[in-house]
Parts: sequence; C-alpha cells; structure tokens
Amino acid sequence: MSFALETTAFQNGGEIPKRHTCSGADVSPALSWSGVPKGAQSLALIVDDPDAPGGTWTHWVLWNIPAHSPSLPEDVPKNESLRDGGRQGKNDFGRIGYGGPCPPPGKPHRYYFRIYALDTSLALKASASRGELEDAMKRHVLTQAEWMGTFRR
Repeated sequence: MSFALETTAFQNGGEIPKRHTCSGADVSPALSWSGVPKGAQSLALIVDDPDAPGGTWTHWVLWNIPAHSPSLPEDVPKNESLRDGGRQGKNDFGRIGYGGPCPPPGKPHRYYFRIYALDTSLALKASASRGELEDAMKRHVLTQAEWMGTFRR
C-alpha cells in the first residue's frame, strides 16, 4: 500500500472552501493518511503556496505527529505543542499553526499539503521555521504524499 494523504474538505485539485481560508474562519481542514511505511517514527506536514507573488509562501509546518496516528482533526489548535506530541512552527504570516490561503485578488493559487514519513522524531524547538524543519528532515524522509487545492479571491 502506498503512502497517501487526503481530505474530505475538498477534492484533490479542487477549490478549497472559504472556511479554510482568510476569507472565512481560517481553520485547518481535517486531513487523513494511509500506508505509513514500516519503520516510520513520526510524520511532518508542510503546506505552501508556490504561486505567491514573492515566491513560495509557507502556510503551516507541523512535525512529530505520531507515526501511528491516522489523521488530524479540523481546526488544529494554534499551539506550539499538541496533545499527541506534535509540534507546530511559524508560518510565513509569523504565527504558530495553520494560516489559510489568503492570496491577493486575481488568478487562483495552488496550495500543496505535503506529509512526510520520517525514520526519527525531530529534536526541534516549537516555533521552528520551515527551513529549520527541512534541515532537520534531511536524510530522514522515508516517503511523502501530497494533496493540492486551489483558492482565489
């Protein structure tokens, strides 16, 4: 079974509902995954917009999700540390946790939700940046999966 990520909030390649954007409640969508490989010790998640005017914009960084966990609920609390041991870093809005799509008016932007199966837990401080997370993940990624949505204002 291959590693797969999905959400019931929107179809892969479909429009992200306003509820999950700055035009709505700005809450994270529920996510689920399957096929976590044997040997995975933790999972990490990065959500970004490669179509942002100034270059890729990071909307969410989360790591140390337990490998046995099958999902994240909608509206993950915007705390540095989660009850299951997960840690959240700063997004490019300068805030902890999820920051939903908020593109300038115009063409639709793509938002990639990428989950990584890692062979270790990461010794990163809560509030770490995407760059710090990516550096810590080097040589530890067993596999990854993604789901993409679009949004325009």
